[in-house]
Amino acid sequence: MAVTATDAKNRFGQLLELAQRGPVVIEKAGRRHSVLLSAEEYDRLVAARQSPRVDVEGLNPAARAFYEKYRDWMDEQHRDFGEHGVWNEEFRAW
Repeated sequence: MAVTATDAKNRFGQLLELAQRGPVVIEKAGRRHSVLLSAEEYDRLVAARQSPRVDVEGLNPAARAFYEKYRDWMDEQHRDFGEHGVWNEEFRAW
C-alpha cells in the first residue's frame, strides 16, 4: 500500500495497523520517501542482515557441496563484504 505523507500524518494510527499486515510506502512530492514496517518485519530484516545465509536449496549439487565444505569461510566473506564492501571497488570502471 502507498500513501502520501499528508495522508500518513492524518491517518497514522490506521497505518500502524495496516503495517502489521504488510509494508506501507509513504510518498512525498510524488516519490517514495519511507516505508512503515511492523516491528516483527523489521527484526527479521535486521537479523537477516547480521547473519547472511545462503539458500542451499536453490543451488545445484556441485555448488551445494562446495558451500557445505567451505561454509564458515564463505559466511565470513559475506560478512566482510557486507561490512566493508568490495576491495578496490572505487577503481572499477563500471
